[in-house]
Amino acid sequence: MSPGLKFSIHRYAFDDQLLDTIDSIYYLKDNWPIIYILSNSAKKSLYVGETSDFYTRMVTHLRTADKKEMSTIHIIFSDSFNKSATLDIESNLIKYISADEYPAGEEELTKSWKLLNSNIGLSKHNYYQKSDIYWQLFNDIWEKLRSEPEPGRIAFQAISYIDNSDLFKYSPFRSLNSEQYRGLFHIMEALLNSNTKTIIAEGGAGTGKSLLAIHLFKLLMTDMGEFNYRYFGNEEPLFIELVRALKNKYENPKLALVIPMTSFRETVMKVFRKVKGLRPSMVISPAEVKKVHYDIILVDEAHRLRRGRNLGSYIGAFNNTSRVLNFDRDKHTELDWVKLKSDKLIMFYDEKQTIKPSDVRSNDFKELKSIESTEVQSLKKQMRVLGGERYIKFSTMLLDCALPPGTEKYRSRKYECLLFDSVTQMRREIQQRDSETGLSRMVAGYSWEWRSKKNPELFDIFLENEWYRWNSITADWINSENAPDEIGCIHTTQGYDLNYAGIIFGREITYDKEKNEMVIIRDNYCDTEGKRGVTDPEELKEYIINIYRIVMHRAIKGVYIYAYHPELREYFSQFIPKPGAESNVVPL
Repeated sequence: MSPGLKFSIHRYAFDDQLLDTIDSIYYLKDNWPIIYILSNSAKKSLYVGETSDFYTRMVTHLRTADKKEMSTIHIIFSDSFNKSATLDIESNLIKYISADEYPAGEEELTKSWKLLNSNIGLSKHNYYQKSDIYWQLFNDIWEKLRSEPEPGRIAFQAISYIDNSDLFKYSPFRSLNSEQYRGLFHIMEALLNSNTKTIIAEGGAGTGKSLLAIHLFKLLMTDMGEFNYRYFGNEEPLFIELVRALKNKYENPKLALVIPMTSFRETVMKVFRKVKGLRPSMVISPAEVKKVHYDIILVDEAHRLRRGRNLGSYIGAFNNTSRVLNFDRDKHTELDWVKLKSDKLIMFYDEKQTIKPSDVRSNDFKELKSIESTEVQSLKKQMRVLGGERYIKFSTMLLDCALPPGTEKYRSRKYECLLFDSVTQMRREIQQRDSETGLSRMVAGYSWEWRSKKNPELFDIFLENEWYRWNSITADWINSENAPDEIGCIHTTQGYDLNYAGIIFGREITYDKEKNEMVIIRDNYCDTEGKRGVTDPEELKEYIINIYRIVMHRAIKGVYIYAYHPELREYFSQFIPKPGAESNVVPL
């Protein structure tokens, strides 16, 4: 219980007798701010609200089609509540319930609640004691809701568990920052501009492109009458005007969210399954666009759209879709597919996350950006990495060999970046971080054959007299049971967040001290489709550097680094501290 902040939760039947039942409760009669939760355990539907006029709000709900089907109401009250506090706790309840899962696991996902709330972009607002006392009060309320008996229990998992879940990180109820809001407004304006066909939102890893894409999709699929505008502050009049104009133009829009990467696509489908107005079938692969024409197509991770080269087992599906759309497979790409099948195209793109020759060339995007009917938006604010822009700049210059001689080693009280001489020691540290915070994984460059793919009894990587295995699955590996004991690759981590990453710079990359540049050893690079037909050494180098750049930007709290080649380890040691006294953090 929070010091001095007591609260109560009362549970009643939600029916026409409710107002008579609670007539004697003083804080409801006297218009105190309260939070309430409406639920129907049979239909697994739920709605969270707050009000200072309980009677009027309940009369309205009892006359509203979807609300009057609710069977139970939880009323949450505290003498310490004020309007700001109830808004914030309501916002947190919506965010955490939207990502909460039934404890039995994924197969029981249908037993979790489906939110009827249509709020999007609940803005962060600050008030006295928000960060400590009221956050603790929310935690206490959540634990009380978790302790309730079935049927009708509102909360299942602990806050710490939900914080690490992909359902939480990609929920449309997560807050947008000010830069994302500006991007959202500009995209809405571009959708209303008849001269704009394509919108490209550019941003590096961790700038919140995926979250913005999901927010925008939810906005476009929410009925006008269900919006809650109070969260948009000074921009509220403009936002209302834009939403009304969009709803007039796209009354019942045909939308799709295209995600090229299978694993990440499946994660977003889970998110859509839990949100009113969204369906998993709205999240599709590039090949599925051939089925219908869309008013608007959104493409997340657009840098992973493919062209007809080094496609492996996907070649058949690629050729079939090209044929259906009357495209030449050798000349046209998945980028051409989504352009053809949409009236408006919105893409979320990062040139530095192109990692294979099968990816659409960056020149194709540059050409598209130069067209008058294309509008470009930029996202720069770092949302994932606690080291912020300082770490992003440092790690980018490190991989580009652009740090000036004598640059001080990277130290921060917000972010860990450490160099290890022993991969065994690094693994122990990653396992310790995993036990403390979860989501801490080992990741390596693809410079060892994946023998265990065909025979799971075999090992793949031999380092310091120890054997390791690559990821045993490709879909959602980060959250799998075996992940803490395995080593992942770029394909199992791109698009996901980690708390800590233990990165092995593999046998395929070293450093030339005389030239001050990274050197790629082609024969040690085991991704056959990643190098076949690539005759320009600089092109292959760019792909591999981009891979390491991506994994170095996956971790929220810190990265631990080990380099296979001593030359590269020596280079890193100039700029990255090692564990122990050398790594003592300094305030920024």
